[in-house]
Amino acid sequence: MKAILFKEFRSFFGSPIGYLVIAIFLILNGLFLWVFEGDYNILNTGFADLTPFFTIAPWILLFLIPAVTMRSFSDEKKQGTMELLLTKPMSLWEIVNGKFFGSFLLLIIAIIPTLVYVKVVYDLGLPEGNLDFGSTLGSYFGLLFLMGAYTSIGIYTSSLSDNQIVSFLISVLLCFIIYFGFQGISNYKALESFSSVIASFGMDYHYKSMSRGVIDTRDVIYFASIIFLFLSLTVHKLKSYKL
Repeated sequence: MKAILFKEFRSFFGSPIGYLVIAIFLILNGLFLWVFEGDYNILNTGFADLTPFFTIAPWILLFLIPAVTMRSFSDEKKQGTMELLLTKPMSLWEIVNGKFFGSFLLLIIAIIPTLVYVKVVYDLGLPEGNLDFGSTLGSYFGLLFLMGAYTSIGIYTSSLSDNQIVSFLISVLLCFIIYFGFQGISNYKALESFSSVIASFGMDYHYKSMSRGVIDTRDVIYFASIIFLFLSLTVHKLKSYKL
């Protein structure tokens, strides 16, 4: 698995992809949080917290992560190296996990610079240091789990087609449905009595729960289940391809 992980990780920084992902994520967040006028501008909210960042980040990642993962298996198919990959002396789970953690590691590197925002908001607080560290830490944990879920979905969709654009579009659609779709459905008046149950199937519900600063095992199990489900589907897809 390590060989696949490092190969995948090196490929990101052996081309402009890795640098572009990090730059785009930081630039978009920076513009929305500090430059553009609107609800996400921290300077205009009047509160020393990072809620705007943790609100906008899932939507930026909704497009950015599929762009990172779309080449994972699609490129292998297009280049004709899938057969070679599957004949390596490692299990399908090791191959899939290597692809998954290679992409996930790049994304972790992309969010590390955002810790600067914590320092800036800490200094802007009145009095200085008036920042809810529990909520901030919980939000970062929630963001990591959300990134893991998005990545697993992207890895799966990349195994469905040798066309990277098709993989990207399917991944964006699936991520959107699982992140926001259930919340949207729960808002219908006809389903009002089941709204909380329906909403709990969506990632948005569990992400917001973790953002409150309490790491509930139910939220952790939910995200772990999503990741395991889509990685399992990827392994199943590769088995059919291998046959």
